[in-house]
This record gives sequence, C-alpha cells and structure tokens, in this order.
Amino acid sequence: MIPAAYLLAVVVFGFAATLLRLPPLVGFLAAGFVLGSSPLPNLGVVEVLGDLGVAVLLFTIGLKLDLRVLRRKEVLGTAVIVMAVLTLLGTAVVAALLAVGLNLGASTPGGVAAVGFALSFSSTVVVVKLLEERDDSESLYGRIAIGVLVLQDIAAVAYMTVSSGRLPSPWAAALVLLWPASRLFGKVLDRIDHREMRALFGMSMALLPGYLLFDLLGVDGDLGALIMGALLASHPAAKELASALFTIKELLLVGFFLTIGLDGVPGTAAFALAGALLLLLPVRSLVYTMVVRALGMRRRTSVLTGLALTAYSEFALIVVGTATDHGLLGGEWPAAVSLALALSFVVSAMVNHKPAALVQWMSALLPHRPVSTLHPDERPVSLEGVCTVVFGMGRAGRSTYMRLYADGETGVLGIDNDATKVEELTRQGFNVMEADATDQQFWERLEAVHVSTVVLAMSEPGANVHVLEWLDRSHFDGRVLAIARYDDEAATMRAAGVDVVINLYEGAGEALARAAEGLGPTSPGADAGVA
Repeated sequence: MIPAAYLLAVVVFGFAATLLRLPPLVGFLAAGFVLGSSPLPNLGVVEVLGDLGVAVLLFTIGLKLDLRVLRRKEVLGTAVIVMAVLTLLGTAVVAALLAVGLNLGASTPGGVAAVGFALSFSSTVVVVKLLEERDDSESLYGRIAIGVLVLQDIAAVAYMTVSSGRLPSPWAAALVLLWPASRLFGKVLDRIDHREMRALFGMSMALLPGYLLFDLLGVDGDLGALIMGALLASHPAAKELASALFTIKELLLVGFFLTIGLDGVPGTAAFALAGALLLLLPVRSLVYTMVVRALGMRRRTSVLTGLALTAYSEFALIVVGTATDHGLLGGEWPAAVSLALALSFVVSAMVNHKPAALVQWMSALLPHRPVSTLHPDERPVSLEGVCTVVFGMGRAGRSTYMRLYADGETGVLGIDNDATKVEELTRQGFNVMEADATDQQFWERLEAVHVSTVVLAMSEPGANVHVLEWLDRSHFDGRVLAIARYDDEAATMRAAGVDVVINLYEGAGEALARAAEGLGPTSPGADAGVA
C-alpha cells in the first residue's frame, strides 16, 4: 500500500502542476513535502532511484559534451567568475544571518564557507529539463549553460573528494584505461539494435564502468557517469543513445525530486534562511547575466543564460551534507538548504515558463556595446553572395550540397549546429557555417537576405517545420525544398506552401525500386538467396 500511496501522490501533484501550467517537477517537489510530513514511512528505494536518475542525467550530458566548449572563455570564464562572486556573496549573507541571531545549530567558519560555496552552483537537473523542453540544448546560451554546469559539477565533486578525507584507491590510476576501452564499447554499440537493448546498453555504461567502478575506486560515482558519457560522445550513435535514455531518465528523476521533501517540513529557522536565500535569486541571475555580457555575448543571450541558471543546485545538498558529516555544521542545515533548493526550483520554473516579456525588459536595461566587441558567434550574419542555403549538413544535406555544385550552382552555403561536423566539412572544402537555425537568435542576427533557394534537410523531428516558420516571418519569397521523415511533418510543410517535399523513407524506397529494375530479370539458374 505504501508504494501505491507514493505513486498516487506523484501523479496527483504532478498533474496539478501541469494544470497550473507549471513543470511537473514542481508537483513532484510538493508531493515529497506532503509525503515527508505524513505518517507514512520513507521508502528507501526512492532515494536510490533518485541517485540513479542523477547518474543517468550526467551520463546523457556527457554524451552531448564537446570538451572544446569547456575551454571557451564564455564558459570557463563564466564558471570561474560566477563561482567566486556567488561564494563570497552566499558566505556573507549566511554569516550576517548568524550574526543577527539565526539558530540552525552548530556552525563553524569552515561550515559557513562550505554553505556559501554550495550556493554558488546552479541546478543541472532544472537547466537540462528546461533546455530540453524548449529544444534549446544546441543554442548558444544552452551550450554556455551546460558548459558552466559541467565545470560546477566538477568543482563540487573535487570539494567532496578533498573534504571527505577519502583518498582514491591506488588502482584509480587504472581508470585512464577507460579511454581506449571506450572504443571497444563503441564497437559493441554498433552491433546493438535500435530498440530496448540500446537503452539497456546506455544504462549499463552509466552505472557500471561509470558510477559503480569510479565509486569502488574512491572517486565520485556521478563524475564517473559524466566521464563515461563524454568518452562515448564522439560515437555516431551518441545522440540516439541519449534519446533512448530520455524516458528512463525522466522517470528516475521523479525519485530525486521526491527525496528533497521526504525529510518533512523544516523548522522556523530553516524557513528564515530559505526566505533570505530566495531573495538572492534575482542577484544570482543578475551576476550570471552581467558576467556573460562582459564576455562578449549579446544582451538576449546574457539574459537567457542568467534566467536559466537561477535555481540552486542539487549538489548544494551533497556539499552541505558532507560538511555536516564532518562536524562543520549542525544537523538542521541540510533541511534548511533543501527547502531553499525546492523553493528556488519553483521560482525558476515560474520565471522560465514564458520568459519572452521578461527577457525583452531585462535586455532593454543592459547597456549597448559596439558590434565589433561582440563574440564572433553573436555578430550579425551576412549571406551576401549566397544563392542557396542548405539547413542541416547530415547525409541528405551533404548529398544535396554536392549535387548542387555538380550541377554548376555557385553561392551554396551549408548551415549546421554541430561544431565538430562544421570543422570537418570546412577542412574538406565545404562552404559551411555553424549556427542553430531553430534558435531565434540566429534569425535576429541575419542581415538582409537575398537567398533564392532554401533546402531544409535537418534530421531532428520538427526542426524543418520550425525553420519554415522563421522563413515565413522573414517574408522569404524564394523556393523552399524540404526533406521529411514523417507523414504528418510532410503534410504540414506541403500545407505551408513548400515547393518540393520529399519523404526520406519513401524516397529511399523509390531509389531501391529503381536500383532493382536496373539489375534486370534474374536468370533461371540464379540463386534466389532468400525463400
């Protein structure tokens, strides 16, 4: 009966949040507090599921990770500067509250500094879910946010490793062998079908050579899951593997959100601390916004990054818990921080639900800066001399591009959001540019467009339709050719007036049929091969 009660609470509160047009995670947090305050016993399996969810989440982040992104100044600079500023600010606020009489049990200067450091992180779970819901993971602000989160997670793991006093095993050096072993794992992935076995393979990689092996050797398991994903990020099936794990990850993370509230409603002092920390949320957002802006980003990019990274991090609970275990803080501190964390999730969800008006207002408050001082990815995009643009340089896009050049067309430009692919194609002589055509920022950066033909060849479901909408808003009056993977997508594009729509699978079938006809009739003595 107890598991049934937990499931009922999750469904009811999750559905209630949806009706209020809030993300379901807000309902899951509320369900955790209600269950924690009820006479029902805590289910230990919920915390286990939550830990698994965080590990799988970090593994999927690793699958999408481009290590070169972490070295960029807008990512590394933002992470270092913001962590330093917010650590000092959080430490000062907590120290001031203790000075005026806030009583949360024992505290030491080292413990207060640990709380300030914990409060400098932003929530990986909230940001990743937000970017997935908006389909903004590949946008510029999305890449900056993910890169900053990864660096923060590494800093948190380093702190916990050092403060725990638990030295890694001498065998931990052998973990470098996972790098060549990842090639073997990649070959195994090549031979796995595209159904349930692919999801099971992903779970195994995240939890066995990832979380479990690192943990056994005295290294944080969450870091191991992240590294294991990063080792497989260059595999052609990495994105498909991340998609296969999406639903499993979402279900497991329900346990994580429930766990935050299962300790019950904290006391009065905890509410006082949580209230003060909530007042810091606008300051956190402003610090992120100003730092990103100072590093050369456009106003809109800076504001979106600041709003996305507003919520406190789930790693704050782990860092504060570690400080409590070592006697630096009293036992009430984790409950107070968990309350602040949960409330920050709610505030972040509400602020980022439909932020267009807020983004516009905040952007107008930021000072202008010359275009020449902007980051190269933020400067206006000129398509002068370009006659044909191919959106999406996958197999279909590259084939279209090469056929256009073979037919004598000039002024062909390919656009793709995969930096690695763009670099490789540039080396091969393609005229290609890195950009996310589904992102509003790309279209805002476009100067006058004199393109006569557009080819929509992106592989992500719905992406071609999204770009078609932007073309319509831009009053594009040239020819549009599009590739569709699904019948409803093709119907939508035909209804929107696309000149030529090719169903990818139907086209493949027709090509096979023509190839079969070209083989001619089978001779009487030939082996049919298959009955």
